[in-house]
Amino acid sequence: MALLNVENIKKNYGKNEVLRGISFSLEKGEALSIIGSSGSGKTTLLRCLNFLEPFQEGKILVGGEVLFDSDGAAKKSDAEIRKKRLHFGLVFQSFNLFPQYSVLKNISLAQELLAKSEIKRNGTYNGQTSYPKALEEIKKKSLDLLEKVGLLEKRDAYPFELSGGQQQRVAIARALALNPDILCFDEPTSALDPELTGEVLKVIKALKSSDSTMIVVTHEIEFARGISDKVIFMSDGLIAEQGTPEQVIGNPKNVRTREFLQKVQ
Repeated sequence: MALLNVENIKKNYGKNEVLRGISFSLEKGEALSIIGSSGSGKTTLLRCLNFLEPFQEGKILVGGEVLFDSDGAAKKSDAEIRKKRLHFGLVFQSFNLFPQYSVLKNISLAQELLAKSEIKRNGTYNGQTSYPKALEEIKKKSLDLLEKVGLLEKRDAYPFELSGGQQQRVAIARALALNPDILCFDEPTSALDPELTGEVLKVIKALKSSDSTMIVVTHEIEFARGISDKVIFMSDGLIAEQGTPEQVIGNPKNVRTREFLQKVQ
């Protein structure tokens, strides 16, 4: 059974149809790259998957559990949406770190808030029944994640003291902190200078080798070719072509895919 099933997602803003029926599946440990021109619906799709954008039609399943089904769907409470969002981690184009908090606090904050909520509601968080004990575990995990992205020495720094590449690596650690089933990247290098792009791509490649399940919206075609198990080419709110990197990037069948790749390669 696939880890993620996306079925016929449709999203519009008034009369503007942004997503016109998107369907795909993803197995645990696979990396999917989504490529396409600006305005093709790539970022909107990621935001719908992360429940940051409501959509009008479609179904999302993770591990066989229906997270959303437009057929007869009732309005979800904020608490329900937050719970569903935990299945996904999203790394934004522009980092979106909290400027008033240290690097370590940026990574630990969401964990701390969730721990407080879970202990109050259920009496436990990750096996800890005491909030101070939970905080100790959260700090240890956050430091481990910083080490994983190569920034342990920056734990007490603030975002303004970091390069763009370092900020994005902190954002990746933050996204990993809540153990999402699927890690999503929205153009993770688009806000970076070329010399900083490599350090971020290196971290993402390391995550691939650690068996993480990932969806990467990217304009880095060679990176998509190297890291992906599957590639989707989107055009005008539709999937124009999907398959292996060799099929979609190396030997595209769709004329729109070929035209796009000729422009960007």
